Amino acid sequence: MDTVFFVISKLVGAALMLETWLVLAALMTVWAIRTGRLRLARRSSAGLALALLVIGLVPLGDLLLRPIEQHHPVIAPPDGIDGIIVLGGGEDVAASVASGQAQLGEGGDRHVAALALARAAPEARILFAGGSGRLRDIGGGFVSEAAIAERIFAAQGITGGRLLIESRSRNTAENARLARALVQPEAGARWVLVTSAFHMPRALASFEAAGWEELVPYPVDHRTRDWRDALGWNFGRNLGLLNTAIREWVGRAVYEITSR
Repeated sequence: MDTVFFVISKLVGAALMLETWLVLAALMTVWAIRTGRLRLARRSSAGLALALLVIGLVPLGDLLLRPIEQHHPVIAPPDGIDGIIVLGGGEDVAASVASGQAQLGEGGDRHVAALALARAAPEARILFAGGSGRLRDIGGGFVSEAAIAERIFAAQGITGGRLLIESRSRNTAENARLARALVQPEAGARWVLVTSAFHMPRALASFEAAGWEELVPYPVDHRTRDWRDALGWNFGRNLGLLNTAIREWVGRAVYEITSR
């Protein structure tokens, strides 16, 4: 059932990506022109041009993602923690494989924050959770996020029994369930959960559903900006952020419905 859910979620995720619909609009325009449906061609091309302009100029992603990012406030490094949970997603696996050197991606703040917490709490254990969320890796034989993260932590002297690695999870719900099975935290143990701010509400709910107690949310990797700072032509950023916002809102709804 978990694999079915994973496959369906990836297919739905691809369908929700705005660039999928932009390409379809462009193809419709070409088809309409070639078949002589000029009214349809004018409408589809105008709609495509308008969509490109709105996405490139208006920071819609900031508006949609900001309420999620602000759900859990930024806090100072907490005292008296027993462990630090870092969720995968901050690694650039493809670049790491190509270069032979561990590389961080857009969510690399997760690692930076975890390392800072680890230095502030030298007795705390560090648990990294993340396998591969790519559909093409479902058959195995892939380099996992965990493999890259292990190299990053080892380079900073965090190895051995202090570092726990969970490398089989493919999504947030599996992060929570498999991480808890690996650690089996004692009652009263205080763990900090580190992930991107936009991902924190869904992640925290999944960990609580899996039976984790007294987790301290430590959101990092904030991506939204003030409205005035975000205005202006920035198509790539705006498209990526809007995709992230749509995916997260839909993901939160699905996770709540399925109690994940």
